[in-house]
Amino acid sequence: MLNVLLIILFGSYSTSNVVMEALLIAGLYGMFNKSGIAGWWAAVPCARNYMLARCAGKEEEGRVYSVLGFVTMLLSVGEYLASTENLIMMFTIPTFALEIIRLIYMIRITGGLLEVYGRRRAWGWLWVLFPFIPALIWGFGKKYQPEWKVEDIRRVSRELISGHTVQGMSDGLTVNLEERTATEFFQKKYLLRDIHMYVRPGHMVLLLGGSGAGKTTFINAVNGYEKAKARVSLNGGDIYGDYKKMQYEVGFVPQQELMRGKDTVYHTLTDASKLRMPLNVSGEDRTARVEEVMDIFGLTPVKGNLVEKLSGGQKKRLSIAMEFLSNPSLFILDEPDSGLDGVMARELMEQLRKIADQGKIVIVITHTPDRVIDLFDDVIVLAKDSERTGRLAWFGPVEEARKFFGREKMEQIVMAVNRKEEGGEGRADEFIGRFAEVQHG
Repeated sequence: MLNVLLIILFGSYSTSNVVMEALLIAGLYGMFNKSGIAGWWAAVPCARNYMLARCAGKEEEGRVYSVLGFVTMLLSVGEYLASTENLIMMFTIPTFALEIIRLIYMIRITGGLLEVYGRRRAWGWLWVLFPFIPALIWGFGKKYQPEWKVEDIRRVSRELISGHTVQGMSDGLTVNLEERTATEFFQKKYLLRDIHMYVRPGHMVLLLGGSGAGKTTFINAVNGYEKAKARVSLNGGDIYGDYKKMQYEVGFVPQQELMRGKDTVYHTLTDASKLRMPLNVSGEDRTARVEEVMDIFGLTPVKGNLVEKLSGGQKKRLSIAMEFLSNPSLFILDEPDSGLDGVMARELMEQLRKIADQGKIVIVITHTPDRVIDLFDDVIVLAKDSERTGRLAWFGPVEEARKFFGREKMEQIVMAVNRKEEGGEGRADEFIGRFAEVQHG
């Protein structure tokens, strides 16, 4: 059992490896303290690899590297406990393959460390071959200091906090979202932060943002599906505080179509009405609402058709009609035009515009915004800041957004806030900061 414990803690039970790993832990303890990370993480198997990557500014690589380290550790334990040569080989071969992959990620992390500490490439060989040597020197040598700390990124991000809140209104949608967090890889991770807005009734709103900016997380927080540290009110009602009542006031159409292909259009809507309409609604009123919604979305001629026989546009209208049964005040749609050609997508968006004109609030995510931008009143732009947290880079009228970003097209706005490694201009922090000033002012 002692040998197994040594493998878990140090990766091996040989005396020389245990000594080198102990020295590495000591060196990492000093490095972590210098980089603003608690030094005791150095003693936690696998987690220390992730923390070292954070020091190097290579957090994503560190996630993979730490997971690979955990799997390699399990294989090493299995290899030690194996009783026959064939069993040993079953563990040895995958362990060797994983070690090669780990080496590739370690080289990437090492490159980040060299940049942070301002050292030449020759140090990289030491990190790959004898990591305990540079770890001890950099961890305890006074002249070896990182150019920035892990906390420095967070500090820059905090400076962009607007400190602004929106007063709750008796009509429309009011969102005061302080933060939405999750625990990931041993630390609290901010998914969304500092998002405040008021949307007027009758407005159709475009939700923009690059991949990972937090669009889906935001709409889930607004509709109460995934609660954040926030206050969200709709027409004076508290979505979080009175969710059971308010759920009928919010309609959400996901990108995936959740319908049974063998059901008819009429039966699909009838079944949906039992879930999406209050229980105290009579059967007669429920049937009347189903008929009304079919007329609104042009589904009456195909009411007896099987769902699987519908065209792409008809399926989209049906999925929207299912949510519209409860006559919600807030309607949120995640890429309702995906898979549709330009003409069909335009017709669908025009239908949503008519819904907004009835005094509803309609929020739409679409990857082809410029072909229908004339139908929208406002635009929300979410962007990842330097801490990779979803933040509000703009909310307001479409025309004012064009002036604010200096871009005519919505897709150009997304490129302006996207990170450079994603093909964008990497100006997210700039626009987040500027909009925070606008809200303050």
